[in-house]
Amino acid sequence: MEVIYGLIPGMIFLGLVAVVVLFWAARSGQFDDLEGEAHRILMDDDAGPKKKRRSPERRMPDAEDQDEG
Repeated sequence: MEVIYGLIPGMIFLGLVAVVVLFWAARSGQFDDLEGEAHRILMDDDAGPKKKRRSPERRMPDAEDQDEG
């Protein structure tokens, strides 16, 4: 029971630190552009060298291919 007298102030202190960090992040602009990074990763970047994707050599048989044989 005596340990709870040390844990309660510790939990309150950690909670206050978390609230301060949240407010700091909001004021410094961490949450301003939530969609920008998601869209930027999908856009083509012309600055760097492009890697050419090879198409697979084998393809899935179509329904037409199965009827012929």
